Amino acid sequence: MTALSLLLTGYWLLVGSFSSGKDEGIRVFDFNPATAQAAYAGGLSGINGPSFLCVAPPVAARGSAPAGYLRVYAVGEAGAGKSSANYLRLDARRGTLRLVGSQPSPGAGPCHITLAPDGRTVLTANYTGGSISAFPTAPDGRLLPGREFRFQGSSVHPERQTKPYLHSIFFSPDRRWMWCSDLGTDMIHAFPLDADGTPLLADSLCVSHFLRPGLGPRHLCFAADGQTAYSLGELSDEVCTLRYLPDGSIRVYQVCPADSLHAGGSADIHLSADGRFLYASHRLKGDGISVFSVQPDGMLRRIAYQPVGSHPRHFALSPDGRFLLVACAYDDVIQVFRRDEATGLLSDTGIRIPTPRPVCLVFAEKQ
Repeated sequence: MTALSLLLTGYWLLVGSFSSGKDEGIRVFDFNPATAQAAYAGGLSGINGPSFLCVAPPVAARGSAPAGYLRVYAVGEAGAGKSSANYLRLDARRGTLRLVGSQPSPGAGPCHITLAPDGRTVLTANYTGGSISAFPTAPDGRLLPGREFRFQGSSVHPERQTKPYLHSIFFSPDRRWMWCSDLGTDMIHAFPLDADGTPLLADSLCVSHFLRPGLGPRHLCFAADGQTAYSLGELSDEVCTLRYLPDGSIRVYQVCPADSLHAGGSADIHLSADGRFLYASHRLKGDGISVFSVQPDGMLRRIAYQPVGSHPRHFALSPDGRFLLVACAYDDVIQVFRRDEATGLLSDTGIRIPTPRPVCLVFAEKQ
């Protein structure tokens, strides 16, 4: 689909939240990329704590949803024995969601969910459980029973690093490694992928990289150069510029302060599509988005700090790169900023999308 056709048809904006299963925990909005206005299209209840979502690209699947539908996976972030991973179908023409099936999570508190490059393995990072879970999928996208891979260790923070706290899972652009950020041990755990893109989960294959004492790595993103990544430290409010090699080894090349208030609440991180600007969200004090310029050698220079609403756990760049949307969980709104593509700076459009306790924002193409 071309940029012009996307501009004409728009996108679906999926919003995950902290909610009970009785409430509409996932909502879908019809997002107009020309005006940044969003109209409510539908919602779905029945999941306890659908705080993170992912949408499977139509071409990614080995087996797929029926024509006209997209595969959506959502965590059910709850305590031990109550957590889940869930499979939904999004009607890509109407914006409606249907819960197709769920599996209990072997690990407690899944807070991040993603689809492996093989298109048939769904993984969750389990914050409370200190583990990751892997769920094979059936040919139609349904989740099969999962298995858990646990970690061990601790780090220097006396309250928040007493054990592993897995926070996210991302895949290197070369499709050779899966990186798991562990806030509790200050480590990134790397697992190789086979030639098909399937994670190889075994103790003997895991390569763990210690980043920095008290960093608390939470989320990360990869540059398009095939060798640079940026890891956001929740506890230290810093961004680490990393270089990785084909053998899975990681080196820290830069540690850049991101939040001068040192609130210990840094949350999400994203690169602009052209790779020129990096954005990171911060909570608990002076909530806002830090803006970095990416230098030709991949190093960062902080150029601005944009105040936002309360408790921005997650944010998203619109697919065309013109807007940055922030989930302000404690204000019950999504705040919309216009992004200057030449300078990277943000300006408040004044647009607010009301929705209860927004946490995760994901765009999906209309069909």
